[in-house]
Amino acid sequence: MNPALLVRIRPSTPWRLGPESGSLGEAAAVLHSDAVYSAVTLALEQLGWMDEWLAATADPLREPSVRFTSAFPWQRNLLYVPPPKGLWPPEGATSKGRWKGARLVPSRLVGSLLRGEKFDEEAWEVDGFSACLIPAGSRSATGPFRFLLRSMAAVDRMTGGQVMPYVAGCVQFAPASGLWCAAQFATPTAYAVWAPRLQAAFRLLGDSGIGGMRSRGFGRARSVDFQAGLLSEILFGPKGVPGSGSAWWLLSLMIPSGADPVRWDEGHYEILKRGGRIGSREGRGLAKRISRALAEGSVVVSAAPPRGTVQNVAPEGCPHPVWRAGHAVAIPIPWPGNA
Repeated sequence: MNPALLVRIRPSTPWRLGPESGSLGEAAAVLHSDAVYSAVTLALEQLGWMDEWLAATADPLREPSVRFTSAFPWQRNLLYVPPPKGLWPPEGATSKGRWKGARLVPSRLVGSLLRGEKFDEEAWEVDGFSACLIPAGSRSATGPFRFLLRSMAAVDRMTGGQVMPYVAGCVQFAPASGLWCAAQFATPTAYAVWAPRLQAAFRLLGDSGIGGMRSRGFGRARSVDFQAGLLSEILFGPKGVPGSGSAWWLLSLMIPSGADPVRWDEGHYEILKRGGRIGSREGRGLAKRISRALAEGSVVVSAAPPRGTVQNVAPEGCPHPVWRAGHAVAIPIPWPGNA
């Protein structure tokens, strides 16, 4: 099993994560894996390791030394994940319409369901604000975050007279909550080389901010904590989950490569369009070319572990390549007809 590093971010300010709609008045609560990769790459550039990093992770013809999951919410001892598409709501649930509202569920509950253990409906409830499945039975129980609107104003600095008010969507995290992601390493040697550097990069990002409106103080972190181990044990405990060897649950975006033997007529998946703007000094603000990727939570059926690839999404006129990471972080799971 490949070693992994869990990164647990404890926000100290609201975060501005752009939604799929692109609307300024909305926000997202998940930082997609390609955005995690971009943020880490820019941090490693400041730390002097970007050339080595790109050589290790941005060659479309080579296995990357490091892959990232997307960043999902956590609260207390619960790590939230998108449940496997096609397997949620769980079989036997008496009110499936109720559970369809849960977009993010605790990883330990997913593990329990994949092991065939009974789903105790009375122990959980859907938080209407965050669409997270949270433990039931407490009046003070809240989800890990809330969506908020912040009123702001742009001031014309040339004349000082024109003011343009606007509203921006953001995410405010609850106490003892935040975002988590995981770095999965190709080999123990890759872990030894890159784990300390990634810890430095994430600490730098915690100070400088992640996401939009960082100049206004958004995206800061009180602390960033790390835990080494195997990804399946971090998510599901020592029992892990049974896998069929042919069905794979994505915890990252995936841009399929020509070498991925995915059976597209099977599985259950969603496709996202990914855009964004360049954050480097030389290309700052230029729009990246659009890519299509499989969304987190998708289940792909493949005879081999899905790999994914990277794409150069630099627009015309950009002085350097811009790599969008589409490497898959996938966990084998049981799947009807493939057990």
